[in-house]
Amino acid sequence: MDDIEVPQYFICPISLQIMKDPVTTITGITYDRESIEQWLLTSKKTTCPVTKQPLPKDPDLTPNHTLRRLIQGWCTQNASHVIDIIPTPKPPLDKFQVLKLIKHLWQPELQLKTIKQLVSLAAENEKNRKYMIEAGLPKEMLVFIVTCFKQGQIDGLEEALGILNFIQIPSAETKPILLENHDLIIKSLTWVLGCEMKNQVTVKSHTMLVLKTIIEACTSSNVLELVTPEFFKRVVEVLRSGITQQGINAALDVLLEACAWSRNLIRMIEANTVFELIELELSFPEKKTTELILGILCNLCSCPDGRAQFLSHRGSIAVVSMKILGVSPKAGDRAVLILSMICKFFGTYMVLQEMLKVGAVEKLCSLTKIDCASFLKEEASEILRIHFPEWKDSPRIDRFQGIRGTASPEIPVSERPNVLVPRARSLYLAKCRALDLEGLMRTHELSWAHRLDPDKPWYPSKTQGPQPYHCDTSYRM
Repeated sequence: MDDIEVPQYFICPISLQIMKDPVTTITGITYDRESIEQWLLTSKKTTCPVTKQPLPKDPDLTPNHTLRRLIQGWCTQNASHVIDIIPTPKPPLDKFQVLKLIKHLWQPELQLKTIKQLVSLAAENEKNRKYMIEAGLPKEMLVFIVTCFKQGQIDGLEEALGILNFIQIPSAETKPILLENHDLIIKSLTWVLGCEMKNQVTVKSHTMLVLKTIIEACTSSNVLELVTPEFFKRVVEVLRSGITQQGINAALDVLLEACAWSRNLIRMIEANTVFELIELELSFPEKKTTELILGILCNLCSCPDGRAQFLSHRGSIAVVSMKILGVSPKAGDRAVLILSMICKFFGTYMVLQEMLKVGAVEKLCSLTKIDCASFLKEEASEILRIHFPEWKDSPRIDRFQGIRGTASPEIPVSERPNVLVPRARSLYLAKCRALDLEGLMRTHELSWAHRLDPDKPWYPSKTQGPQPYHCDTSYRM
């Protein structure tokens, strides 16, 4: 092709390539359709690239059929010189064609073919997606998913969810649908999360993204207030089985939004969300994912059962401690709040020693010395003040002499916050019995008795000494 001189008027002024579908603007300049549409879509000022005259955002592009035939004829004559033959372009999509395809969507014999055609058109360009939104396709796709749920049909679900992710459901159109059928739509999407399909990772990732879009569009309508326990089980299963990073963040956004209602916190804990979030954090995810995980854990640890489930994971304290001063200010704030709640309600000797061992105490000391939010310094100082007697002999504390000087006099053990609330304690002991962990149960009973009666040692005998803190990884609430 280097040996052949291409006629200048065959070249698009934007792409500098041979035009495949030449169109002329109102300024009289001819461009390749794809190039000028992309220019108008992405350019802040809609002007003609050559004349700099203003163009409307939706210009009337006139196909230049004469020029296209000349280009096609020239390409055919020079095919021996490795010149690609330009096919006759398809007519551009318009709103009326989309409306016609929507009618075909509800004809059983044309349904699959039509929905695949819609996916192909949505993937082509932004202009097609705009016409689809104007024709009301997002609403039709949601109705299609609900219909599949009612009929137990999975054919076409992957394509419908793909379209909804391509065209990004607009808020103005989503709200009226959800206000009328939000319960049914959420149930349908929950059902999709539990379906076995060929491309499960893609389908479930798209489902979570659609859920996130719907919830964000209807924040004032309390969409998540009445969701069922099954919803949280499905979302947690998706996180456990693995989906795309975008899908994971969407699922975490949904869970964080659901934390606004106390009944949802209980259902999330029953779905074993705390344990699975810690497992996810152990895979060292990106910063945004970590911030979302810690945000959800912070809400769940406000419940007794949530704190008990948190401590049931062997790596919980270590993984949260690592995020203090290690990821971002937001992640650090949430990590400190989680440790604060654990210390106030589950501050057993074993937990406090584990915090010392994994470096949590050292990081809390650092927070009192550096420039950070005042409330964060107060939280860190409060944790250190209350539990300083258990940590004062550690060489790690000796490095921060200011803590000794600023710490209040030792607080009597009986006046410190209870280490466990009754319900969480009884659940924990019941689990110990079920697993036949008599040693762990005995240690816990002695620790509880020591908090109520300071004269009693928390460990079985004074000669035995303190025991290392070990959580049973098989314990799940």
